[in-house]
Amino acid sequence: QVHLVESGGGLVQPGGSLRLSCAASGSIFMINVMGWYRQAPGKQRELVASVTADGIPNYADSVKGRFSIYRDNAKNIMALQMNSLKPEDTATYYCNLRQSIVNYWGQGTQVTVSS
Repeated sequence: QVHLVESGGGLVQPGGSLRLSCAASGSIFMINVMGWYRQAPGKQRELVASVTADGIPNYADSVKGRFSIYRDNAKNIMALQMNSLKPEDTATYYCNLRQSIVNYWGQGTQVTVSS
């Protein structure tokens, strides 16, 4: 079993920055992918960014050049640096860890971009 805890959400003005963190604990395999998903009201959950255990990132087109994903395998921590935030980035952000065929999810953290 894996437990994921997110932190760092909040309210920010357009053009601002936020940093989300996810701490993982439990039975974590060496081969896995960690990522951030988001879900806005009335919309489907979508991938924002992911990173493999050896550090290869993947970004949704909508966030390329603005968001950066990081992970520290020794500490089982993943972070998402979000810059140049837009109102359309407003959503609940979820930490995800996928290993074998199992997906684990955090409880979500709200990000609101508004003036």
